[in-house]
Amino acid sequence: MFENLHEKLQRAFKSLRGQAVLTEENIAEAMKQIRLALLEADVNFKVVKDLIDRIQAKAVGQEVLTALSPGEQVIKIVRDELVITLGQDTAKLKFASQPPTVVLMAGLQGSGKTTTSGKLANWLKNGGHRPLLVSVDVYRPAAREQLKVVANAIKANIYEGTVGEANTATVERLAKEARREAINSGCDVLIVDTAGRLHIDEQLMDEMQSLKKLLNPQEILFVADAMTGQDAVNSADEFHKKLTLTGVVLTKMDGDARGGAALSIRQVTGQPIKFIGVGEKYDALEPFHPDRIVGRILGMGDILSLIEKAESQIDKKKAQELANKALTGDGFSLEDFRDQLRQVRKMGSLQSIIGMLPSVGAFQGLQKAADKVDESQINRVEAIINSMTGYERNHHESINGSRRKRIARGSGTTVQEVNNLLRQYAQMRKMFKQMGKPSFARRMAGMKFPGM
Repeated sequence: MFENLHEKLQRAFKSLRGQAVLTEENIAEAMKQIRLALLEADVNFKVVKDLIDRIQAKAVGQEVLTALSPGEQVIKIVRDELVITLGQDTAKLKFASQPPTVVLMAGLQGSGKTTTSGKLANWLKNGGHRPLLVSVDVYRPAAREQLKVVANAIKANIYEGTVGEANTATVERLAKEARREAINSGCDVLIVDTAGRLHIDEQLMDEMQSLKKLLNPQEILFVADAMTGQDAVNSADEFHKKLTLTGVVLTKMDGDARGGAALSIRQVTGQPIKFIGVGEKYDALEPFHPDRIVGRILGMGDILSLIEKAESQIDKKKAQELANKALTGDGFSLEDFRDQLRQVRKMGSLQSIIGMLPSVGAFQGLQKAADKVDESQINRVEAIINSMTGYERNHHESINGSRRKRIARGSGTTVQEVNNLLRQYAQMRKMFKQMGKPSFARRMAGMKFPGM
């Protein structure tokens, strides 16, 4: 996500290094490169013009702050203006004072609306809510069946009802019944998955307006495929004119989306992005934080989201036990190593985790290596450890030549791969043991760091 945009912006900033003052001359070339980078990222041209004008007005003539180079000054200005373009504050869902809160899901067919409805229900469940799903897409039986499959997968409540004739009257009846079911069953949020439609389809748009009038929803969320770029922005704008949207959900942000939709949609529609879909799993839905997204675009990382992901996915007690064992060195077994790998994998792919780290400074090499990470290698490591007996996992020194051959056969690997794992494990234990010594802590406390 935003990889190409990030690289091109970094090239633009590079041209400003070594300048003592930001002048019209040395800022003009950088602005040209930034403008081109944004346009190539499929950002709306009006949004680009407005953004560049604001950046240039703030950058030209400013004296460099004492602690910042001109390049860093421009990065700060660009960062601030990008955050404003994306909406500045994190937009939250509105909840009704009297449950159930009604969320109407709108969007084009194929944008990921049904899956997103399930992801939203899962996100609400994790936040302590009790959502009820209902599909009022009576025109495609497969859509209703898909929502049922999703609801069963996340163990969420769903109202199925009965479908007779496929018309607006049936849609309205299902919506009424679902709201009544939400009240009777104590569900505090009703998520209504509607039929995918084009904004030029007057009959279906009239149906959406009827649902809006009937349900008086607190949220009308437009689900847009980020991969479609400006088409998603234009569709959202047309839907907003007819329905008055309250927010947008961008799907497929984990793919090779150029970022144009994310950077344009708030300015064009006036409505905030509330969530982004970052994967196929049902927990791959994140609240949209403008400042964090800008951090990713500029290579500053998104450490806060990484921490939140870790807190939600990792067993804190188990993690503490593993850390204590690791720092004692001798107590950290291969079984503990396997458990540690499993904890990390709960957070998602290594590429997605590394993608949240800064791509500058000490992390630059790590970011470049992210694309070369072989996720299957982790599976092979786990297979090797699983092929060991419980005694071997806790007493690695007992693994002799014949045992290594047996482990290799059992895991479908080679003896060399088993040897490599055992060697890396031994090095890791040694490193952890050194870190756990009081002398290491004293050395760290006595170290001098630049600027301190």
